Amino acid sequence: MAAQPARSGGKAWMYISLGLALILIVVLIKPPFGGGSDKTAIGSVNGVSITKEKLYDQMVKLGGAQTMDNLIQEELIKQEADKAKIVVTDADVDSEIARIKKQFPTEADFDNALTQSGMTLDDLKAQTPMQLQIRKILEPQAKVTDKDVEDYYNTNKAQYDTPEQWKASHILVATKEEADAILKQLKGGADFATLAKEKSTDPGSKDKGGDLGFFGKGAMDPEFEKATLALKVGETTTAPVKSSFGYHIIKLTDHHDAKQATLAEKKDEIKDQLIQSKVSDLSTAWLEDLKSKAKITNSLADDAAAGTPAPTNTGAVNNAPTAQ
Repeated sequence: MAAQPARSGGKAWMYISLGLALILIVVLIKPPFGGGSDKTAIGSVNGVSITKEKLYDQMVKLGGAQTMDNLIQEELIKQEADKAKIVVTDADVDSEIARIKKQFPTEADFDNALTQSGMTLDDLKAQTPMQLQIRKILEPQAKVTDKDVEDYYNTNKAQYDTPEQWKASHILVATKEEADAILKQLKGGADFATLAKEKSTDPGSKDKGGDLGFFGKGAMDPEFEKATLALKVGETTTAPVKSSFGYHIIKLTDHHDAKQATLAEKKDEIKDQLIQSKVSDLSTAWLEDLKSKAKITNSLADDAAAGTPAPTNTGAVNNAPTAQ
């Protein structure tokens, strides 16, 4: 594999991993295996049947109580949102998803974070309306001043540093002879991106014309980095560069100096982050208060307290998220 630029996950990972990466538990509404009675065998071991009833009872023991509690929380949040006439539109959801994506360096980093959380984009979209309901209800209590924002920026200045970065494209081949032949074509006026698509053996970049994106020092193979940093924007290496991956022809396509984002540039982002943090802190006590005032019946909890099995009804739901 050819050297690739280093990437980082971004702060949105906390939002996804803490608020949304929750276990899918099957309970409560309808059978997950269509048709048949609860005694219907869905599997067997050495001729001994495993029934739907046995599977469901085990799932209820493992996660039923937590899932029921999450369903209760979902309904409490919905009722409070309805009472406050809070409406979450598709545009609100799209805007929130876009906001989360912006906290990642690339779309691929966002997708990787979702994958590591065991989620899809559709899962995230399904969870987002409730997150927004909680935020709209509690935001008026989550006061953030300009001084709060300034203090946070001054305390965390280092995280707003962007190191010097280079953007390069390359053509990777196995032998020096192949690389020399490609260099000859380039000197004759051939298009770099076209040759990369035709000749490069790097599957991660060849379809993009050899584009590796931006990267900083230490992200690439040492020989690759040394040759790249010696180029000016628009220049191509005049000889093949040997690395642990093979022979490269490298073209420097862009360069960014190191910089630090100013308070003015980051003010809105920091304020939003601090508001979300305060909403998260407020949400736990708020939900507990709602529970204490609501009339709630929970047969799963009653059965657990009495030491009797829960009623056999099945279906699929997601755990409710907590506000971030």
